[in-house]
Amino acid sequence: MLEKRRYAQGHLEGLRRLLILEPRGHADMYGAIVTEPTSPNGDLGVLFLHNEGWSTMCGHGIIALVTGLLETGLRPSTFPGLDPRRLQVKEEIRIDTPAGQVLARPEWSPSGHAARVAFRNVPSFAYALDEVVDVPGLGRVRYDLAFGGAFYAYVDATELGLDLEPQAYRSLIEAGMAIKRAVIASREIRHPLEPDLGFLYGTIFGGPPRDPAHQARNVCVFAEGEVDRSPTGTGVSGRAALEWARGRLRQGQPFTVESLLGTTFTVTLVEEVDFQGLPAVVPEVSGRAWITGRHEFLLDPEDPLSEGFLLR
Repeated sequence: MLEKRRYAQGHLEGLRRLLILEPRGHADMYGAIVTEPTSPNGDLGVLFLHNEGWSTMCGHGIIALVTGLLETGLRPSTFPGLDPRRLQVKEEIRIDTPAGQVLARPEWSPSGHAARVAFRNVPSFAYALDEVVDVPGLGRVRYDLAFGGAFYAYVDATELGLDLEPQAYRSLIEAGMAIKRAVIASREIRHPLEPDLGFLYGTIFGGPPRDPAHQARNVCVFAEGEVDRSPTGTGVSGRAALEWARGRLRQGQPFTVESLLGTTFTVTLVEEVDFQGLPAVVPEVSGRAWITGRHEFLLDPEDPLSEGFLLR
């Protein structure tokens, strides 16, 4: 899947821009391209795309993809080369991603709809704790680094006086991108197994939940200033790994995280593992997705803006 991602980076940028950017998409659009699996036991593969390029793993993308496939059906006309029989057994679906294989498990409603999707993520781990970086306009910023399918810098929003509410999203974008650039400039990040995974994907601001029944609130600023509308599946995986590393979360204990909009993902640590010499955990993340429409994209060869544009 990493080879497919490298191919997409080199050959499919026009397709990515056409689908993701204006006028067909917008600055915060996110997408998934279904491929054939690459592992012997895989059911399908997926590449994720956004306003900056091609990501390595996406939790809300997995939840939405599985919901969409199971609700609408895997049709050979839509996904040539994929065997529809792979999804006839609906207990679990093995999905190959650039970050590794994840195991998705739909939960069915009495009416036969995919009411919820849980996925067992790749091993997640704390990479650095209590680091400090000088950020222009913000001063000295304390952060943690963790991997949950991608690397994120985790920052306490209250320490910067930031509000984790929708009306503050412009301030969150500016601060998140400034922190991301400062961390990238100040240090090297290496994945212990795959060099292609060794980069900082975004900044995650954490804070207290609005609902006392939940444990935290996350706002993720990633790629070129995108703001995740979900709590971020890879982000809550890394967040759970940090909580575990600090002794605040134990195996089997549910940890529910709110998004900027108040929607939630629940993450549970199902296993503690050694990952290339690093103490790590295997998180399971669950959430919901809804189908909003069916779309057909058109390309006029005479359109001077055929590959889209980004105003950010």
